[in-house]
Amino acid sequence: MSSLLLAPHFSHAADHAAPADHGKSPAASASKAAAKVASQPVAVVSAESTDLGIDLKKALKDKLIDRKSLTLVITDKPPVKKATATSAPDHNPSKPVSVQPAAHTAAVAHPVAHPVTPAVAARSTPAHAPSVVNPRASRDYIKARAAALTGHAAPAANPESHDNTSHGEVHWSYEGETGPHSWGKLKPEFNICAIGKRQSPINIEDSATLLGPAEPLVFDYHPSSGTVVNNGHTIQVDLQGDNTLTVRSQTYRLVQFHFHSPSEEQVNFQHTAMVAHLVHKSTEGQLAVVAVLLDPGVANPVINTVWTYMPLDVNDRVRLPAGVIDMNLLLPKDQRYYQFIGSLTTPPCTEGVLWMVLKQPTPISREQIRLFQKLYPNNARPVQAVNDRPVRNAQ
Repeated sequence: MSSLLLAPHFSHAADHAAPADHGKSPAASASKAAAKVASQPVAVVSAESTDLGIDLKKALKDKLIDRKSLTLVITDKPPVKKATATSAPDHNPSKPVSVQPAAHTAAVAHPVAHPVTPAVAARSTPAHAPSVVNPRASRDYIKARAAALTGHAAPAANPESHDNTSHGEVHWSYEGETGPHSWGKLKPEFNICAIGKRQSPINIEDSATLLGPAEPLVFDYHPSSGTVVNNGHTIQVDLQGDNTLTVRSQTYRLVQFHFHSPSEEQVNFQHTAMVAHLVHKSTEGQLAVVAVLLDPGVANPVINTVWTYMPLDVNDRVRLPAGVIDMNLLLPKDQRYYQFIGSLTTPPCTEGVLWMVLKQPTPISREQIRLFQKLYPNNARPVQAVNDRPVRNAQ
């Protein structure tokens, strides 16, 4: 077991707390380096491998501490946490002596160890008990400490990483351990993704639908503005303006639309290249989603506008000029549809959503498809069981 003591040589407002009582001067046999460490805020890290050294080299290589100097004192044993009246200093000349404020050591070294509850911390710990170190916490602590000393921010986790977490939040994705088959296990509120009986998307088989007349969809869309968002799962447009859909004697306001590639819905076991989901919400909070299937053809003006302002960085957003989005231009001329009750196709997979899948695809150019797929080549949830749900086939 070895101990690594880090003492920064600088005066910085970040470490302005008053030092604890240092007690008597170190013994005459103590090295100058140890005495110098004693006068500085000290971080103590114990480990059984060379990982910390590797991480420190990486911190130096990344120039996190390029304008500061560190004194490193390596000892054979972790420093004694607290001096007692009966304890005597080790005067073995073969070992360097480290002197440090006990109170400050406890405060600084604590982030490296496993978290301790107040009840456990209150118990007395034998002086000979070995230090328990979390290697990952140690590495994270050194990097954070180096960043604090220099004023340089530590490298942030890649926001596109599927295992990225922020403030304890669980992130889902379309592949791997956080993919669709695991959504229901990621968080308690995602449970319905796994056990729901009315989940979306579905495969729509004409032979299994309820044929017959159905009321038309009444779209009342106007040129509008909004904000284009890259949310890490898709490109979404949050719309402003009074754009409404009326169906089943209920009026819904269009709040946003977004894209999936390939289409999440299947019709007779066939996907289209992409789909646009137009998400509407009533004043009572009921959701109605219109799925506009997208297939290769001529360029579409709505897609062209969205792609023009499409942010490339995750969590970035771009405000659209006034009146540049006319959603009427995304709708096909033939507006017959399939209708069923389903869910959101992303966590938390809330059920009770009214779905209308327009039968006729809207053409968009292959270049428009390619541009989206450069960012999101596969962001479609697999089809879910229809179970005993009726699917209306509006003629």
